[in-house]
Amino acid sequence: MNQASRLRAMIRADGMIVAPGAFDGITARLTEQAGFQAVYMTGAGTSASKGYPDFGLLTMSEMADNAGLIARAARIPVIADADTGYGNELNVTRTVQEYEMRGVAALHIEDQVSPKRCGHLDGKELVSREDYLAKIRAAVAARRNPDFTIIARTDARAVASLDEALWRANAALAAGADMAFVEAAQTLEEIALVPKAVRGPCLFNLVKGGKSPDVTLEQLRGFGYKLTILPSLLLVAVVQACDQALGDLQRTGVAPSAESGPKLQERSRRFGADEWNALRTRFREPPEAAANLDTEHAGHERENTVR
Repeated sequence: MNQASRLRAMIRADGMIVAPGAFDGITARLTEQAGFQAVYMTGAGTSASKGYPDFGLLTMSEMADNAGLIARAARIPVIADADTGYGNELNVTRTVQEYEMRGVAALHIEDQVSPKRCGHLDGKELVSREDYLAKIRAAVAARRNPDFTIIARTDARAVASLDEALWRANAALAAGADMAFVEAAQTLEEIALVPKAVRGPCLFNLVKGGKSPDVTLEQLRGFGYKLTILPSLLLVAVVQACDQALGDLQRTGVAPSAESGPKLQERSRRFGADEWNALRTRFREPPEAAANLDTEHAGHERENTVR
């Protein structure tokens, strides 16, 4: 079963999928090793990993390549940020094809004007209903695998109203999207309302310090969400850990002890050293087989000499 089909089966099953946000091969592999069912390629984290804020500054190719890197590093389904689809219906068509070709299981496309902004920042603008739905229809038509999941994101709550966001979510599902993503609900009551008012599976974006109030995974399960992404979880953890390590080095002038953290061999194993080391000898003939071949070869030479 491919990863798109695996994710589709998870969506059909009971329960809620939890997908922490990864932005490179390290965070993707650690997410898999922690036992999560899926991983989310965060656009904000991808932008930050390249030295940019989440202002829609990366190109489709940069985003698709990073999604492919994460899909290669983790053997679990990847749900990826595809921003606005990077243009009109033609661009959306190519975006879906490029992400799908790289082994991604799902992507979401939003209704912001390009260049977009993080859904929990101010200053966003929306495209028209007509333009948004045309992009969703194009995305659905572009996929080659019917199990590839198209997620329709709307930022209308922050720009217009919750009613407009719910209208767009339901219209996108009617246009063929598989899941709705109503971004930045602003109260606990709104968060609870979305899965009831939307006629299809719903995604929740759990961002600490964003527009939405704090909510637990257990609450989100109870509200009926099918998928929760945590885009900032590992990015915040990495920034904090790096600040701590660099600050300690500046203050003390002493490198961390070899006793702290995973050792070199363990770090190497966690990123596939055992599997790659096995390839060093896999394609070599065993000594016994090589000796037999040499014996057979010598016997043939003697026969040829006699003749």
